[in-house]
Amino acid sequence: MLIRPLQTASRQVFLRLLHYLRPYRTTFAFAALFMIGAAASEPMFSAFMKLLLDQGFNGEARNIWLAPLIVIGIFFLRGVCLFGATYLLSYIANRILMDLRAEMFGRLIRLPVSFYDQHPSAIIISKITSDVNNVGGAATHVVSVLVKDTMVVIGLVGFMLYLNWQLTLITLTIFPLIAWFARSLSRRLRHVSKGSQQAMSDMLQVLQEATEGQRVLKVYGGQAYESSRFGQTNQRLKGFLMRLAAAQSLSAPVTQLLAALALGAVIATALYQSTLGLSTVGEFGAFMTAMLLLLPPLKSLADINVPLQRGIVAAESVFELIDAAPEQDQGTRQLARARGAIEFRQVSLRYDAAERPSLQQIDLHIQPGESVALVGPSGGGKTSLAHLLPRFYHPTSGQILLDGIPLPEWSLESLRQQLALVSQDVVLFNDTVAANIAYGAQRSASREQIEQAAQAAYLHDFISSLPQGYDTMIGERGVRLSGGQRQRLAIARALLKNAPVLILDEATSALDSESERQVQLALERLMQNRTTLVIAHRLSTIEKADRILVLESGRLAEQGTHQQLLAHNGLYAHLYRLQQMKH
Repeated sequence: MLIRPLQTASRQVFLRLLHYLRPYRTTFAFAALFMIGAAASEPMFSAFMKLLLDQGFNGEARNIWLAPLIVIGIFFLRGVCLFGATYLLSYIANRILMDLRAEMFGRLIRLPVSFYDQHPSAIIISKITSDVNNVGGAATHVVSVLVKDTMVVIGLVGFMLYLNWQLTLITLTIFPLIAWFARSLSRRLRHVSKGSQQAMSDMLQVLQEATEGQRVLKVYGGQAYESSRFGQTNQRLKGFLMRLAAAQSLSAPVTQLLAALALGAVIATALYQSTLGLSTVGEFGAFMTAMLLLLPPLKSLADINVPLQRGIVAAESVFELIDAAPEQDQGTRQLARARGAIEFRQVSLRYDAAERPSLQQIDLHIQPGESVALVGPSGGGKTSLAHLLPRFYHPTSGQILLDGIPLPEWSLESLRQQLALVSQDVVLFNDTVAANIAYGAQRSASREQIEQAAQAAYLHDFISSLPQGYDTMIGERGVRLSGGQRQRLAIARALLKNAPVLILDEATSALDSESERQVQLALERLMQNRTTLVIAHRLSTIEKADRILVLESGRLAEQGTHQQLLAHNGLYAHLYRLQQMKH
């Protein structure tokens, strides 16, 4: 064989990849017919050369225009067949790429938060953009070469056996030599392909970090450092690509050299046969034509290892994402609107590879409509506790209940319909103001409902002053808005959702005094008649909370109202006095 036999794991990956051809098998069948037509033109031309040399130059030719017309006809047929096969295979390749990207993105948005904690976003983006393109080459280019060029080789070898079996056996000696050479290159190609793929992902990560952190980069003079990081990854990628190029470039001359050795032996044998009168000029000319036509498909089959190994490596990366376990959702309970009663029973949480638990045996009962603030030193477990409610993470032990029902019994969709989130790091999309307010399940909201939510968030007047009003594009991550405007837009989004449970995660910590006052007014309106969890470092913003929980090292250290905790003179009172001294 001219290509190295795939290992079991690689064969499984390739066969799985071929499953994506199934919806387009009819189109591929037509492409195969075109490839058969193109393959048939090769021995057809060799047969014509035999006829031409034996009869066209002996003075018996009656119509001198017939021969060139036949040649033109053969190559016209070949051109039509090649165009049809190439076009249909390109169509199949693009459809497969589209299907793979859609499947990858569909899985991506259903993966648990822990997956994103463990995989840099640049690596994920690289899988959906770069890796999937290499998969396309393995799915179609490799298949087309195997089908078309294998048929060409079979057709030409069969015709050569018909002409002169002795010369054909000499020619076939190059097959095992080329196969041995291809086998020796395959392992190195696979290793280098994996290295180049990883280097490309590393480069994308450096590029993304430098782009997203360009303000910090400029202020702290990080240009030289980032240039050095990018240069290292760029140099490493160049090294892998040059090794790939060297292996690919070596394939053609080695194949041609081996073919030349066989060609020399064929010429010597043919001259010897001619002295014995065992062959005609036409037979020898047709045989040489067939042998020369055999070289390109042999070269293609030898070179197929490069895209094949690259595609297999890329497919493994793609299927790694597709096979990643989605969020667990075994719950079946559905509810239009919860009352908002929340209970934590001996809840503990320990993240993967963490040295200590983030939460330890938390017991807590929150009444419907109650506002509860979570405060304490950094790393105390405030955000971890809040992130358990939407089931971003699962408790290591213990149980959380909503309206008396354990969270795993709720379907994820129904559970998250009961929750709204406003955080310090507001997530906005490069879309219109209206689309960012009426996001996701609220996209069917009327313009009147959107405007009412904006008015409740004290944002309507600002939006009305924009060039296109609610249809104004806000830029990537809302860069055209101030911090306070972004926060109020997130509040408007939560108001429109009108969920019974609200999570406020440091919603005012990064704002100036004026913006904080406006946002605080909007938050007070948002919190009305809702069960609210407020995570805050700025203690002055949660003095009106119905209850304040003080978390330290993952444990519930204190709880009570603002006045009760000050009178207790514990950790909360200490933190409060420190903040008052700073102001």
